[in-house]
Amino acid sequence: MGHMIELKAADGTRFPAYVAGPAGHPKAKGGLVVLQEIFGVNSHIRSVADGYAADGYFVVAPATFHRVKADVELGYAEADMGAGFGLKTAVEALPAPGVMPDIQAAIDHAAQAGKVGIVGYCWGGLLTWRSACMLKGLSAAVPYYGGGMTVGDDAGRKPTVPVMAHFGDQDHWIPLDTVEAFKKAQPGVAVHVYQANHGFNCDQRGSYNEAAAKLARERTLAFFAQHVG
Repeated sequence: MGHMIELKAADGTRFPAYVAGPAGHPKAKGGLVVLQEIFGVNSHIRSVADGYAADGYFVVAPATFHRVKADVELGYAEADMGAGFGLKTAVEALPAPGVMPDIQAAIDHAAQAGKVGIVGYCWGGLLTWRSACMLKGLSAAVPYYGGGMTVGDDAGRKPTVPVMAHFGDQDHWIPLDTVEAFKKAQPGVAVHVYQANHGFNCDQRGSYNEAAAKLARERTLAFFAQHVG
């Protein structure tokens, strides 16, 4: 359904992004940015983008590893996990603002369709949370099991747009007590917890939970319908 394009960040960095769906009014309900897990803009992330496009959004999924390695497309085996963690660590170690200008460029591109929402998974969930607090041009944000957003400096950030967050109560990467602490510290964030593990939305992972994924997606679509279009 979609195709790859090239975007340019404010510092001149060029990077690829997968786009899907109708671009302009009145065809699109609005724009959505989809942020990848630690596995790149792989077949799963492209299918997620296609799914939101089928729901009427113009979707942009930027390659957020591109500053450290081009053309990353990993699977979900143990070796892929190790490679993905290494790349995530490398991106997180970049001098500030790191990969955030790339996400801003994706938001700006999605804005041709109207208001813009952002949704991300795993590491992309953390980046979605940061985007809601740091970037311009967003109307709503939905992080899924964003590792790191419930602890440390990230937990104390202040979003400038409405946020809905999804977590699993069996997620050993994001302890439930940190989710509860985040919920108390961020009363304006709609926090949902599912009987599920990390990665419950991904149907290519062993942790996939169909019931949780379906409910979270319904809530996400209703949230975007309210705030994006």
